[in-house]
Amino acid sequence: MSVPVVEARDLTRVYEIRRGPLRKPARLQAVGGVSFAIEAGRTLAVVGESGCGKSTLARVVALIEPPTAGELRLNGVDAVSATAQARVTLRKSVQMVFQNPYGSLNPRKKIGAILEAPLAINTALGPAERAERARAMLDKVGLRPEHYIRYPHMFSGGQRQRIAIARALMLNPALLVADEPVSALDVSVQAQVLNLLADLQGELGLAYLFISHDLGVVRHIAHEVLVMYLGFAMEQGPKERIFARPLHPYTQALLASTPGIPGADRAERIVLKGERPSPLNPPSGCVFSTRCAHAIERCRQERPVLRPLDGRQVSCHIAHQFPNPGHTSGL
Repeated sequence: MSVPVVEARDLTRVYEIRRGPLRKPARLQAVGGVSFAIEAGRTLAVVGESGCGKSTLARVVALIEPPTAGELRLNGVDAVSATAQARVTLRKSVQMVFQNPYGSLNPRKKIGAILEAPLAINTALGPAERAERARAMLDKVGLRPEHYIRYPHMFSGGQRQRIAIARALMLNPALLVADEPVSALDVSVQAQVLNLLADLQGELGLAYLFISHDLGVVRHIAHEVLVMYLGFAMEQGPKERIFARPLHPYTQALLASTPGIPGADRAERIVLKGERPSPLNPPSGCVFSTRCAHAIERCRQERPVLRPLDGRQVSCHIAHQFPNPGHTSGL
């Protein structure tokens, strides 16, 4: 059995928020014990509302921030307790594509210099070899050779994101962390970038951690789905099972509120109650209990753990009792 490209176990990220000189720092748990594994050639999509912790999870996996607790392995190597030298090597194996292609590229540098920068920093290649690799990568992402000497402002948003993807691939990573990579693009361009990512995955065997709030996008690119709410995993499993028959009430709400998802327009719409709780003061039981129409007293007292149910993992005390889990709710 092959070793997963990335494996996380009970990954946690906590921030201390200072609230003045006379008050104790508040504790904000952005990621609360998330576990997953991604194999080569597979995509795990992390979805949820803004503030659910998905971007924090992306930064931890990309080694931009350290986890507060839990395990993180890249190609079987412990990335949490690794030495400084080992972490330098590990960082080459995981690269990130950011949300905004207008802000992630240096406007003062030509595209060739932007693409060659990772090679200049991390390899001993000479200028001619770096230029050759940069031009080859431009062709791989669907751009022309003359684009090598142009500046970022001369490109459209979709082209800039192609350049950002090319830069992320210059060091031949095994894992690409994509944080909302198409949300800043026109809908007509999103499909082109998604198709490019799918083609590159098929050609290079890349693993993707794909962060998104758009379930329509996730339905096209993901193999596995992780649904997060207030830092915790609500439901996790194969895309086909979750989209065909969501079990957690929050997943049902997300799907029912997304246009274009088969069956969503036929779902009975139940508006979620109340506002999302503050992450500084989450509910003591299930973090979704304050907005869930099905919550019982146990939900308010005891935090559920992920458990196997119908071919996926679900964090819900009563999901097994729903007569037709795909029929409910909307945002």
